[in-house]
Amino acid sequence: MTLSPLHRRAFLGGSAAGLSLAFAGRTAAQARTPDNKLIVIIARGAMDGLSVTVPYADPNYAALRGGLALAEPGQADGALALADGFGLHPALGGLHALYRRGQMRFAPAVALPVRVRSHFDAQDVLENGGESLRRQDDGWLNRAIVAAGGQRLRGLSIGAQTPLILRGDAPVSGWAPGGRVREDDRIAGLLQDLYVEDPLLGQSLARGLATEERAALDGAGGRVGRNDAQALGQAVARLMAGIEGANVVALSLDGWDTHAGQRAQLQTRLTGLDRLIAGLENGLGEDWRRAVVVVATEFGRTARANGTGGTDHGTASSLILAGGAVRPGGLIGDWPGLADNRLFEGRDLAPTLDVRAVFKGVLRDHLGLDRAQLDTHVFPDSAAEAPAIDGLA
Repeated sequence: MTLSPLHRRAFLGGSAAGLSLAFAGRTAAQARTPDNKLIVIIARGAMDGLSVTVPYADPNYAALRGGLALAEPGQADGALALADGFGLHPALGGLHALYRRGQMRFAPAVALPVRVRSHFDAQDVLENGGESLRRQDDGWLNRAIVAAGGQRLRGLSIGAQTPLILRGDAPVSGWAPGGRVREDDRIAGLLQDLYVEDPLLGQSLARGLATEERAALDGAGGRVGRNDAQALGQAVARLMAGIEGANVVALSLDGWDTHAGQRAQLQTRLTGLDRLIAGLENGLGEDWRRAVVVVATEFGRTARANGTGGTDHGTASSLILAGGAVRPGGLIGDWPGLADNRLFEGRDLAPTLDVRAVFKGVLRDHLGLDRAQLDTHVFPDSAAEAPAIDGLA
C-alpha cells in the first residue's frame, strides 16, 4: 500500500400550496428552453467526511479511526474504490455507479473560511457565503440568481422554510414535501373561490396548486412519503422539468450530528442521500445531463472516535459533486494526511480547500456567472482566499 496517491496534487481541471405563487404565475413570454440545473444539498449537523470519502490508503487511517474504520475495497463491507487511494462508504452504491460513469467527483478536505464548531454559526457562514459570522444577511445562492440577471435562474426551496442560502432579493419558490392534509385542501378551495375572478392571482393559484399536485405524487400516483428519499428526489425533479421548471434548488438533510452510535446512523443517512440523488437522476431524465448536485456540510467531525462510538465537532469534511454535467475526474484539492502532526489542533482533519472555491467553480462553469461578480457580489472579498476551481463542470 502506498501513500503517494493521497498526497499527489489533484487540483485537476480535468400550507395549502407549499409552492409559492411567484413560481407558478409565469407568462408564456417568459418561457425558456431547458437550462443547466444546480441542486445544493446541505447535510445539516456536520457530516463525517472521513466516513464518506474514505482515505483507506493513508497509513494512519485504520489506527486513528479505530472501530469507525472501514475495510479496504474488495473486502466484505469494504469501501467502494475511488481514485487516489480513496473509497466511498458502501451505502453510496448509486453515487459509486455515477463515479464509474465519470459523473461524480469529491473534495475530501474542504472547510469554511472561519474555524467554528457551533452548528448555528457554521451553517450561517456556509449559507451566507461571507468570510465571517453574519457577514451577510442573505444567501450566496440567492445572490447568484441576482447576479445572473432577469429570469435566467429560477430558484426553488424544498422544505417548510426557505433556508438562508436562498434568502435575499431574488424571489424564489418553495415546496414542503409530505402531501397536503384535508384542512389544507379546504383552505385551497376557499382561496380558489376568493380569487376566481382575479385574472392574475386566480390563474397563479390554480397553477401553483397543480404544480403542488405534480410534485406531491410519486411516479405511481401515490403520495410522496416523508421518509421516501428516492420519491422525494423524483418529486423535486418534476418541479425542475421543462421550460417552466426551477433550475436552482436548495434542500436540507438533517441528522448528521453523530455523537454516538455513528456507524448505524451513517448507514441510514447515507442510504437516504444515495436514494435521493438516484431519485433526482431518474426524475430528471434527459435533463440529468445538464445537472450538477452539490452535497456540502457545515464542518467535519473529529478524526478519532469518542467513548460512545461517535465523533464530535471537527473542522474539514468532504464535499461531493454529482450529475451528468460534472466533468470526469477524481479528487479535488489536496489531501493533508492523518499523521498526528498533520491534524488540525491535534484532533481534526485539516482543511486544504475553501468550500467557496468549489461553489464558485460550479457557478461560473455550469451556470455561466461572471468571475468578477462571484468574487465581489456572490462571495464578497473572496478573490484571493478562494479562487474558483477550474474544470468542475
